Amino acid sequence: MDIGEGFAIELGRISRRWRTRLDERLRQIGLTQARWIALLQLSRTGPVAQGELAERLGVEGPTLVRVLDNLEKQGLVERRPCDGDKRVKEIHLMDAARPVIEKIARISAELRAELLADIPGEDLRGALAVLREIGERLEGM
Repeated sequence: MDIGEGFAIELGRISRRWRTRLDERLRQIGLTQARWIALLQLSRTGPVAQGELAERLGVEGPTLVRVLDNLEKQGLVERRPCDGDKRVKEIHLMDAARPVIEKIARISAELRAELLADIPGEDLRGALAVLREIGERLEGM
């Protein structure tokens, strides 16, 4: 196995396991992976069209509809008609979502601190630079 193949395999393994560990911790506050990812994305972007949110999350429209239905039932998001096109629904975070997002951020920070403890900042900066370069190449394809 060459270094590139090993890197790709390890990157995928770490990504899956990190997300799994975070999902285990967030399940304790009643959130599925799909729900916490959607809430985080909305907290970073602000109101967004439902189709655009599905694209950003990498899910199909019907999958997102079920997630949003559940988040709406919990009072965490609201679908509103878009000003420019009434057929398009914009997804808005409700005030009730703020404490939930704060919990997500706290739990995520705790896990990140555990996983990155004792790794020198210089090593993390180098790894981040490599990952950003790969990400830019993927975005350009």
